[in-house]
Amino acid sequence: MASAKKSASATFTRSVKQPEPEINVTPLVDVVLVLLIIFMVIAPNLQEGTPVVLPEIDAVDKEKHEDNIEIVMTADGKLWLDDKETTREAVLSELEKTHEARPERVLILKADAQLPYSTVRELFASIQKTGFRNVSLKVSTKNRDGET
Repeated sequence: MASAKKSASATFTRSVKQPEPEINVTPLVDVVLVLLIIFMVIAPNLQEGTPVVLPEIDAVDKEKHEDNIEIVMTADGKLWLDDKETTREAVLSELEKTHEARPERVLILKADAQLPYSTVRELFASIQKTGFRNVSLKVSTKNRDGET
């Protein structure tokens, strides 16, 4: 019987269950919440694009030539070439003819400050396509009092 007891006790051994490892997520949640708060505070202060401070001029280059070509664009979009009202196509045609005869001439573009920059830039690019590379944008200077 003694041998029967041994076998019975061998089959009824107590197995101690090891506790399963658990991942403590509390620190992870704390870190995520802190990052969320930081991004919520920073996001409204972000600016799109790169801030650029445009230069202000105090003195304009003196016009060097008496035979400069002056193109004026008024606030309502009308074009004037050497004091004559004309169309955009006529201006570009005249500039192509002038460039063939005297490519060294200087062009001065005067545009009203109320015009959108894109409109002025398009005209500027069109003028450069006629062959002229010496194109200037005329600006007014500010006095020390801030007046133009």
